Amino acid sequence: MPRPHRLSHLLLASAITLAGVAPAAAFTPEETGQIEGIVRDYLIRNPQVLLEALDALEEQRAGEMQDQQREAIAQAQGELTATPPGTALGNPEGDVTIVEFFDYNCGFCRRSHADMTTLIENDPELRFVLKEIPVLGPESEQAARVSLAVRHIAPDRYPDFHDGLLTTEGVADESTALAVASDLGLEEDAVREAMDDPAVLGALQESARLATMLQITGTPSYVIGDELVPGAVGAEALAARVANVRECGRATC
Repeated sequence: MPRPHRLSHLLLASAITLAGVAPAAAFTPEETGQIEGIVRDYLIRNPQVLLEALDALEEQRAGEMQDQQREAIAQAQGELTATPPGTALGNPEGDVTIVEFFDYNCGFCRRSHADMTTLIENDPELRFVLKEIPVLGPESEQAARVSLAVRHIAPDRYPDFHDGLLTTEGVADESTALAVASDLGLEEDAVREAMDDPAVLGALQESARLATMLQITGTPSYVIGDELVPGAVGAEALAARVANVRECGRATC
């Protein structure tokens, strides 16, 4: 068994080795075995250290991802907040914009639709921009293409269409979406023709590109100020971030 001062040296050496500072070849086979034994014994006696290390790693990775997302948001700010005239919900000249990435067949998106309605009703200076990312299969892609076709040929009806389809029970697909468009007085032939318009297909590709840039992994996801907010966090949490943007220019002050 190494003497106390030698033990402290070996512990330090093991930490340096684990950190990748010193190569294993810097130690003799006997010293390497001693280091491995010391580390193993310590971890067996203190298993909570592994959990603490994993928590620290998760926190570090989350921070790195958030930094990457902030940088991506800054780079794509103009594209994120852009939407054709007449298709922004709420106040088109609002001082703060919330960008929502959603899928018409996402249950959380449907439940959080009421959050958007509440925020718009309670905040006359809020602007909402919708980005369609049909991640839940062919039916979602069909619904998104109909939706963007409606936005293309009748932008003033897009908010009503969005509300109608997102609150319709059952699977949102081409037939369901066309029925909502018909209820708004839009001709099916015109909508079908617009579904293949390069502008519609380009809008879908653009939203997918932005979602990839921001490392979005699910819907709904919101961009508020400099921050990506994943999940159906509720109207109160979204409103708090909007207030922060007005106060300090960032989603978290």
